[in-house]
Amino acid sequence: MNVMFVYSLYNIASITKPLKTPEIIQFGISYISSYLKANGHNTRLLILSRLSGKANEALILENINRFKPKVIAFTAVSSEYPFIVETARFIRKHFPDKYFIIGGPHVSMNPDGVLDDFDALCVSEGEMPMLELVNQLESGNEPSGINNLWIKNKNGVKKNPARPFLSELDRLPFPDRDMWNEWIDDKPNTRFSVLLGRGCPFECTYCCNHVLKKLSPGQYTRYRSPENIVSEIREIVEKYPDKNEIYLEVENIGIKKEWVVDLCARLAEFNGTQKQPISFGANLRIIPNMDLRSIFKAFKQSNFRFVNIGLESGSEKIRRDILKRDYSNDDIIKAAETAREFGLQVSFLNMIGIPGETEKEFKETIELNRICRPDWTGYSIFYPYQGTVLYDYCEKLGLLNDSLPTEMEREKATLDLPGFSKKRIDYNYNWFEYFVFKGRKPLPLLLAKAFWLKLRSSLRLFNFYRKLRNKKYY
Repeated sequence: MNVMFVYSLYNIASITKPLKTPEIIQFGISYISSYLKANGHNTRLLILSRLSGKANEALILENINRFKPKVIAFTAVSSEYPFIVETARFIRKHFPDKYFIIGGPHVSMNPDGVLDDFDALCVSEGEMPMLELVNQLESGNEPSGINNLWIKNKNGVKKNPARPFLSELDRLPFPDRDMWNEWIDDKPNTRFSVLLGRGCPFECTYCCNHVLKKLSPGQYTRYRSPENIVSEIREIVEKYPDKNEIYLEVENIGIKKEWVVDLCARLAEFNGTQKQPISFGANLRIIPNMDLRSIFKAFKQSNFRFVNIGLESGSEKIRRDILKRDYSNDDIIKAAETAREFGLQVSFLNMIGIPGETEKEFKETIELNRICRPDWTGYSIFYPYQGTVLYDYCEKLGLLNDSLPTEMEREKATLDLPGFSKKRIDYNYNWFEYFVFKGRKPLPLLLAKAFWLKLRSSLRLFNFYRKLRNKKYY
């Protein structure tokens, strides 16, 4: 059976080549696609963007008429969900015989009302329920009795029970990367990403993991075996010999020290067979009393180039009381120093405009960055995702309007905080790198980045720029 996956994102490179790098493929549908293919079904991907306007309609009609799917599977985060609903309604109007299913974190956490526009929704993991659904449809049966799925039928909605989280991730085929190739405007020196595990043991208030782990029984935080991970890396390197760096994607690579040391040993062994060794990067959450030396030593021996450290806020009070991230500024400073001792580059991930944060407290984030001197930074403006603890907190404080804007998600302020106005949040976002790297990086580069972010913050100016740059958007 033919199954088409519909994925959307806001910021794209172009209509026909929306992704700039294979690193940012969406793993959820990639794993489901490979699982369906391994069981005899055909899949295809369609990527859309709100920025493409009416051009989406031609793209939808062309791809559906060419591929002729029986099932169309959608996924959406909160900010993309309204657009995905609009897209589903357009497809339904032109192709009323298609079967629609939707999944992803947003509908898993907020399932009520979703089946007004879809035939089924998937709560929690989707590989096995999706295969069961497609098999039943292929056999001519009305879908029923599929755990993890809510299914609309003539009698209403059947809410099937949850199945346990998949305990052995090695059972899954590697994610389907081929489905993404036609949509990537790949450039030299881009990298792939490899997913090491699923779930997270922490309960950061801005994140959805604390909700997702309650959707199914069983162990939520799981890791693939080092052997299985290296096998996937070997496959990537053989298929794409021009790539020389891989990002190891997981919530926190350092939670299980014995596992990560074993993984790094196997990565080092693999690199010993390569003419050009592969370099790696990963995300590390700092934990008090963490054995950083052992972890960073293993990173160095396996040719890690960098580590991303989630600082989020330089205010210990904001981290502890609002974000529920329990580590000190001294822990962060020690982590950066130890990483450099082993020759690793360091990137800090920062958040701006956190509920309860004042501009004075945000300046502590700037100060801690300047003390630690990261090689580069990632930064975003806080966005309240429905279903998270901080969304409820914002609602309690009366910070939310009737509807949250979905444009420029995490790039433009949505909350007016008592001690940190929207205008000041946007200002500090635009000038973040200037504040952090002033006197340490070339001034023209820092000013150019601030100007670019200022341009992007105006939807009118940014859309005008995009029209001038690439008329095929419109």
